[in-house]
Amino acid sequence: MNVELAFLGGLGGWEILLILLVLLIFFGAKKIPELAKGLGKGIKEFKKATNEIKDEIEDGVKDLDIK
Repeated sequence: MNVELAFLGGLGGWEILLILLVLLIFFGAKKIPELAKGLGKGIKEFKKATNEIKDEIEDGVKDLDIK
């Protein structure tokens, strides 16, 4: 059974398990939640920045349509 998630591509269950095991070995159980929290904050900031850029572009298009 292959687990296919959008952000993991075509990785199977064994590959995901191996990646998690390597992360556990390298960073330890205490560091993984901190890494996940940092990754979540990074994704949140990226989405915020892309939404701000999208809004600026839409506002610019609206200004051109009005003139």
